[in-house]
Amino acid sequence: MKQDFPKLGIKLLCRLFGKTRHAYYDHQWRLQDEGLKDEIVLQHVLSVREKQKKTSTLKLHFMLQEMLGQHGIKIRRDYLFSLMRQHGLEIRRRKRKAVTTNSRHWMHKYNNLIKELIINHPEQVWVSDITYI
Repeated sequence: MKQDFPKLGIKLLCRLFGKTRHAYYDHQWRLQDEGLKDEIVLQHVLSVREKQKKTSTLKLHFMLQEMLGQHGIKIRRDYLFSLMRQHGLEIRRRKRKAVTTNSRHWMHKYNNLIKELIINHPEQVWVSDITYI
């Protein structure tokens, strides 16, 4: 964001930080150019995503090379990843949940026989599980 300081203020601030006024304005121009480049990339990403909603970022990077080449823009893969993450455009993978127990089966389920038992000393109760058999 460009902040409008009086010219004397810019000159004084630049002198305090040991920079030139040209360096300040050069930074502002670079930010403006980069914002324009980001906007072009995002527009192309959205146009591809309209047709193919679940296109991954790697595939998008490959597909965008030709489109962005017409604008004279080259982007790296990691740059595209961070840009899409900043704008919330990455596709989130659903984590698979491993199903380990099926308690709704047709076989007989045994009651918990030691539920009410008060355990006072070691080896009073032994428990085992034979579900792997």
